[in-house]
Amino acid sequence: MTEPGLTWRRVTEADFGLLREWLARPHVARWWNHETSPEAVMRDFGPAARGEEPSEDLLALLDGAPVGLLQCCLLADYPEYVAELAPLVDVPAGAMSIDYLVGDPDRIGRGLGTRMIASVLDRIWAVHPSATCVIVPVAAANRRSWRALEKAGLRRIAEGEMEPDNPVDGPAHFLYRADRPSAPRAVPGTGA
Repeated sequence: MTEPGLTWRRVTEADFGLLREWLARPHVARWWNHETSPEAVMRDFGPAARGEEPSEDLLALLDGAPVGLLQCCLLADYPEYVAELAPLVDVPAGAMSIDYLVGDPDRIGRGLGTRMIASVLDRIWAVHPSATCVIVPVAAANRRSWRALEKAGLRRIAEGEMEPDNPVDGPAHFLYRADRPSAPRAVPGTGA
């Protein structure tokens, strides 16, 4: 389910101004609850941009223009995250997770989040051959986010309490999962 015109590239330090802008927008700040100072963005995104951290921070580009951010990681690289998930779901070897945002508020509610999720799943299967599944926790109150996951083909596998990203939210979360498809799919623009 690759998307024409939707491509990915790694975030670089040159993108940090754009990330600060997106993180400060109310529709993003509500769910990401992230500091937007230059120091905070450097602290939190710099290690991945420099290749010092095993996660990937990717910009979603629609016809070459940045429209969103996606973070992707192998869960085994973050044992504290696995420990938080383990009481709620089985976390198999090779499990990955994603987090995502659409930066432009004018693009919200138009299917871009779903397209980004579906496209990055194709990318994960192509670029990470050992990935067995993708597990995504989402705040139960974030209906747009969990509906985008469902529309992209992920299935809800559990409900439970987790530490919310934003303290104004309760601990209720839904957990979604996509398993590696049996037939490999090529991903345009990735060389895979």
